[in-house]
Amino acid sequence: MNESTTTDGERTAAALPRPGVLGRLAGASYRRRGRVVAAWVLAIAAAFGLSAAFSGDFTADYSAPGSDSRQAQDLLEERFPAQSGDTIDVVVRAEGGVADPAVQADVTALLDQLRTQPHVVTVDDPYTTPGGISEDGDILVATVNLDVVLPDDMPVEETEELMALADAAERPGLEIALGGQTVALAEQGEIGSEAIGMAAAAVILLITFGTVVAAGLPLVVAVAGLALSGLLTGLVAAVVDVPDWSTALATMMGIALGIDYVLLMVTRFREWRAAGLDPERATVATLDTAGRAVMVAGSTVMVSMLGLFAMGLSFMQGASLVTIVAVLVVMAAAATLFPALLGFFGTWVDRLRLPLGRRRTAQLAAGGHVEPSRTWLRWGRLVDRHSIVATVVGVGLLLALAAPFLGVRFGFPDAGNNEEDRSSRQAYDLLSEGFGAGANGPLLLVADLESPRDADALPALGEAVAATPGVAAVMPPVVNEAGDAALLTVLPTTGPQDAATEDLVHALRDDVLPGAGVEVHVGGVTATSIDSTENTAERLPLLIGGVVALSMLLLLVSFRSIVIPITAALMNLLSVAAAYGVVALVLEGGWAGQLIGIDTETPMPAFIPVLVFAVLFGLSMDYEVFLISRMREAWTRTGDNARAIVEGLAGTGRVITAAAAIMVAVFAAFIPSPEVFLKVIGVGMAAAILVDATVVRMLLVPAVMHLLGRANWWLPAWLERRLPQLHVEGRPEVYLADVDGAGRRADEPELAPAR
Repeated sequence: MNESTTTDGERTAAALPRPGVLGRLAGASYRRRGRVVAAWVLAIAAAFGLSAAFSGDFTADYSAPGSDSRQAQDLLEERFPAQSGDTIDVVVRAEGGVADPAVQADVTALLDQLRTQPHVVTVDDPYTTPGGISEDGDILVATVNLDVVLPDDMPVEETEELMALADAAERPGLEIALGGQTVALAEQGEIGSEAIGMAAAAVILLITFGTVVAAGLPLVVAVAGLALSGLLTGLVAAVVDVPDWSTALATMMGIALGIDYVLLMVTRFREWRAAGLDPERATVATLDTAGRAVMVAGSTVMVSMLGLFAMGLSFMQGASLVTIVAVLVVMAAAATLFPALLGFFGTWVDRLRLPLGRRRTAQLAAGGHVEPSRTWLRWGRLVDRHSIVATVVGVGLLLALAAPFLGVRFGFPDAGNNEEDRSSRQAYDLLSEGFGAGANGPLLLVADLESPRDADALPALGEAVAATPGVAAVMPPVVNEAGDAALLTVLPTTGPQDAATEDLVHALRDDVLPGAGVEVHVGGVTATSIDSTENTAERLPLLIGGVVALSMLLLLVSFRSIVIPITAALMNLLSVAAAYGVVALVLEGGWAGQLIGIDTETPMPAFIPVLVFAVLFGLSMDYEVFLISRMREAWTRTGDNARAIVEGLAGTGRVITAAAAIMVAVFAAFIPSPEVFLKVIGVGMAAAILVDATVVRMLLVPAVMHLLGRANWWLPAWLERRLPQLHVEGRPEVYLADVDGAGRRADEPELAPAR
């Protein structure tokens, strides 16, 4: 066809610049929307079938690789298989004394029943085992040895059956409680509530958009992503160790990110429609601009989660992989399913409007850009005028929130921090009452007897350990049948969470055991917790350094600036520090802790700061990408730093605050969990997102950027030539070039403005 016979519409279409990869993918998904939706349905069905056939079980090993406690556990598994598994304590208190014939008959009958249950290897007889009865004769303890090494490997229903047998054996004057990690896991109940998060997100989206269709699109995409990633979790668990709580984390991340990303793109789609683009062209433009920011934001989250591999802990790696899968699914849904849904509902995006507030007609600024909200413009100009005050106030508030972290105490919460009506807490208290606080955290000394003469050193070893300050009692050594290993149980005078117990473990390893004449390792749950805490603390700088460096590199390439990655990293670190401070405050067990059900002073598990840092740093970078991408878009268009900051803030303020509100609601669903560490994860993340989206992104970041001026966008010429052009902000001029001054395509009739 020659040019003389070419129609105006064909010339216009031919003149349209070629969109980027995401734009082309969006166009294909829009045109083949039926096939794309069918492909997602088939993918979910296939994942369901694979999960049913090959899904693995959840398990978690919290020990530190290569630690002394890990070596003790390995030696136990090899030489004492009956004692190497997890244990359950059967604690009994009788008003007339446990030696009463009737009490002894009831206890013996219960223990005989327990011996017949699945996964039970042996059950000690407290009437013949040394140290089985308290000095006053009112309390006894019998140890149930299981054939599972990790508490997560014990089926919950079988633990509940053991608890039911204990409940049935109780009578007036006879109190029975089961304790141990296995029992605590069986009592933990629901980990999180996805329904609460989704309901809260739906309400926030309706308030934000005011229409059912616009609010429904993010929810549909999030549900589809959740369905697929949730089914893939079981497949990940078949390959690596995955703790059970990681499913809740991945689910909450998937919901929050899925809704947030599509929220951003729905907002941009409505802007492009208001600018006059037809639904298909607006879809392509949305993915070619906001979609790029979503891909970069998702990549920063994955970079943060990959940082968990630097910790060298298997349970962290499993949790990281499950979360990365959820993020990848969300990104895929945003790039394919969302534009396909726009193919069905794009023209209806402002339909089914709710009577929420006053309808505001979108106003087009010069060049076809949608005029930002006047409220956010006024806020941006206010920050500009008072940037020094805003910076001081923002930094001061973050430091004040972070201050409680300076007095934090690391350790692992145990049954002593559980609710008082739980069997595990009751057993903990009874053991402390009858046998001392150290009975809840015995140390297991495992001796490797390389020759028969090594056994001669055991009596002297027992005496040396018993004479060590902080040791309440040492049980007689038990030698295995092969005679090549011995086990000594040591009861400290202090509880598992006490700093004195940690000092005792180090004293035994450093001062007492080296002179024993035989190789001895200190193990047990308490020693494992101490080693894991120290190992995590040592590796934390690797995580922080690696994640910060990779994230800064990604931002450097994305925004072609030296200053922006540096300020972003500093702001995010301040935001994470504030979250740490809030967590430390609630763990003190005071008024803040009682608000969420923590009524005792509780140590902070060392992996909590690690996990919170990885998640929050990635999420904070999400908001940074959303904000800076719009600022850079305005900067490349105007070359005016102050105007770019104000317009970028005004253009994303509503989206970021709505997205933050959704994330706060989603992560707050962790708080009702009975598990302490899940409570603090929920509190820490919800507080950090709230602070990050308000104090950091809406106040501190624009204030600091105003102070820095044009230096925000400086990049050395030699680096400018070598960095690839990602155009994270997209190329909106490509799509604005084909609209007339009234904000519509030259070949289109006038459209009603989007609302």
